[in-house]
Amino acid sequence: MYKVRITAVRKTEYRDLMEIYENPIQHTCDISVGQAFISENGERPEGLCESAWGSMEYFVKALANGEQDFYDGWMKNKRSAMISCNDGFRPVSFYIEAIE
Repeated sequence: MYKVRITAVRKTEYRDLMEIYENPIQHTCDISVGQAFISENGERPEGLCESAWGSMEYFVKALANGEQDFYDGWMKNKRSAMISCNDGFRPVSFYIEAIE
């Protein structure tokens, strides 16, 4: 089983959508661009929010088990995936890659 590195590579905010649809909230995403997590045995790393994990869990578990080449050539690195969390107001894009 491989370890899988999960790296936040981009964080975006859609302020126009927030103003129209979102109720004011006290606490938002704590993830920073460049922040990395290591998944062992296909498990959610400590500190990675459950919502982001829900978006990437399938790919992390598949990579941890040696699967690769999702969607027949989607990624240049066949042992990786690019997944965004499901927050429609402030999505974070994560690069997920199997490591030794």
